[in-house]
Amino acid sequence: MSEALAPAPVYAEGLAAGELRFQYCSGCDHAVFYPRVLCPYCGDPDLQWRTSAGLGTVYATTTLHMRGREPYDVSLVDLDEGFRMMSRVEGVAPEQVAIGSRVRATVIEEDGAPLAVFRPVDATEEVSA
Repeated sequence: MSEALAPAPVYAEGLAAGELRFQYCSGCDHAVFYPRVLCPYCGDPDLQWRTSAGLGTVYATTTLHMRGREPYDVSLVDLDEGFRMMSRVEGVAPEQVAIGSRVRATVIEEDGAPLAVFRPVDATEEVSA
């Protein structure tokens, strides 16, 4: 992973490769997401790229109803590596996404671009991961 590139292209490159990348600040021991040029906790510019295993827990969720569209979920997911991201949970009805549910990230293509979304995991899948 190239350290010289701006953060957004490195993140997008990871998604295109099927990876959910995040940054880590060794200066203050924090995971950093959304990608930035400086650590938002301590200001250190030396952020390292890491790849998430993709496992997380739904922190908050809501169902959006828009005219002319099927309802869809928008969730905040706390990833096990210590960062939170906004996405959606697929594979279950939007109204059935529950706070505390375990989920796994996957990369799909939407509107011609890669996108990280989540799918529910069961206990047996998580143990084997």
